[in-house]
Amino acid sequence: MEKTIYIRMRHRVIVHPFITVKLGDIAQVITDDEVYQEIIAIPIHTITKQDNNIIIIDVMQVINLIASSYETADIQIVGPSQTIIEVAYKKRGVSAPLFILIWLLLFFGAALTIMNFHEDVSMKAVHQNLYTIITGEKNPHPLIFQIPYSIGLGLGMVLFFNHIFRKRINEEPSPLEVEMFNYQQNLDHYVIMNENRESLKKVDKH
Repeated sequence: MEKTIYIRMRHRVIVHPFITVKLGDIAQVITDDEVYQEIIAIPIHTITKQDNNIIIIDVMQVINLIASSYETADIQIVGPSQTIIEVAYKKRGVSAPLFILIWLLLFFGAALTIMNFHEDVSMKAVHQNLYTIITGEKNPHPLIFQIPYSIGLGLGMVLFFNHIFRKRINEEPSPLEVEMFNYQQNLDHYVIMNENRESLKKVDKH
């Protein structure tokens, strides 16, 4: 009896080095219970030292491996046609002096950016004019405006990034997280397209 196998490739998976990646690791499978365990245990790729940290598995490889064991199976593909395997090699720890240096660069860089922006828009003069309009008096240092403004600026940045240290304020993603997600999507698309071009070059050479 012909069996129907539904395959949905996962977009990206993270694996440890030097393991054998099985079909169940990179795809969702729906089929008869009697062959389900056998199908998800089909070896797809063994991670070796020659592999980079990114490996692309195409759905045609998966179909070929399944068809070699189940020739009469009706294989239905749903969703993406490639899976990106990211090999999680052990990362080197960041030294404390380097961390402090980067932190200082980011801190003073952000501070100078904010100060230069306020200088460009004459924020001090704006506060002075507001103080004069409201009170009728001139004050070169209207702290009643400057202090709340500075506090509000810091709180606004916290709300914008939606984080207090590692704690999320609410479930909505911050604009930075959305941009990082879009960047990762574009990067994954580039990796897949570049892998396809490399595969075509190899075919042309043969």
